[in-house]
Amino acid sequence: MEKTGALVVEDQAAAGALAGAERGPGSRSAPPRFWPLLLVGAAVVPGTVVILLGRWGDTPAVQAWRTVCLAVTVQALPFLLLGTALSGAINAFVPESVFSRVLPRRPALAVPVAGVAGVVLPGCECASVPVASSLIGRGVAPAAAFAFLLSAPAINPVVLTATAVAFPGNPAMVLARLLASLVTAVVMGWLWLRFGRTEWLRPTARHTGHRAGHSRWNEFRLGFQHDFLHAGGFLVLGAMAAATFNVAVPRSVLDTFTGTPWLSVLFLAALAVLLAVCSEADAFLAASLTGFPPVARLAFMVVGPMVDLKLIALQAGTFGRAFAVRFSAATVVVAVACSSLIGGVLL
Repeated sequence: MEKTGALVVEDQAAAGALAGAERGPGSRSAPPRFWPLLLVGAAVVPGTVVILLGRWGDTPAVQAWRTVCLAVTVQALPFLLLGTALSGAINAFVPESVFSRVLPRRPALAVPVAGVAGVVLPGCECASVPVASSLIGRGVAPAAAFAFLLSAPAINPVVLTATAVAFPGNPAMVLARLLASLVTAVVMGWLWLRFGRTEWLRPTARHTGHRAGHSRWNEFRLGFQHDFLHAGGFLVLGAMAAATFNVAVPRSVLDTFTGTPWLSVLFLAALAVLLAVCSEADAFLAASLTGFPPVARLAFMVVGPMVDLKLIALQAGTFGRAFAVRFSAATVVVAVACSSLIGGVLL
């Protein structure tokens, strides 16, 4: 009897677990994903309290901080909204088979085609990681999938339009960003084709397209909501960091970096990795860093959509740490080199 009772309990527990799995991520038993809201709150609330309740709220430094922070956020928000909406629409309505059909079978030719596809297929950098994993799972060459992973969030129409708005009257900056990002994506795809090893890559089975029995509009709503809240939190943090950087950092410190071109490029490239700002908004942050030369700000916009802290974590969870460490380090080197060469010619 005791064994029979134990088996019944185990069967009930297994049935409950199975039922919870079938309910899916939208069920009440699934853990709530409120961390994007907490991220936004952690960024907004302290700054609001200091500005509105602190006795230094009317000082010129705080007023300048508030102006820069609000200006960056308000300018970038429409492009962030449009970019996440397009990303959610592609995820919900575009079949995954489209990507594999348009790519050539030869990997060496598929890499540049996948890189150019990022121009017409806008998407957030967070969404490009599971899309690349899905492409590999459907037989697309990893080199082509990685070229798309890097190019899609960096050279899509929303990002290029935002760059043109952030740098008015400076079409050379838009062209430089397009070329430097595209060349970086293609070079990284070819480097993986030549030096990449299968044991570094451990793709996880993740589905990013439409699932049978689910409403496409509901998938679009959920995807858009998640991406917008996720990217919005990083946008607010990035705007606050940029405002703090412009107001709090002494001019003597900036002169140390701005006085040496190569040092300023390395500094803003490292800053892009740390800030982890969405690609639809990073141009406005780069435009606010007026003390740095154009090539350094170009490096900030090229490195950011391809390598940052959140992307490294996403790549490690999807493809494995061995891949993420090697691929991210190589991407930073190639992106900085392409930004310096192309920016030195065009800017």
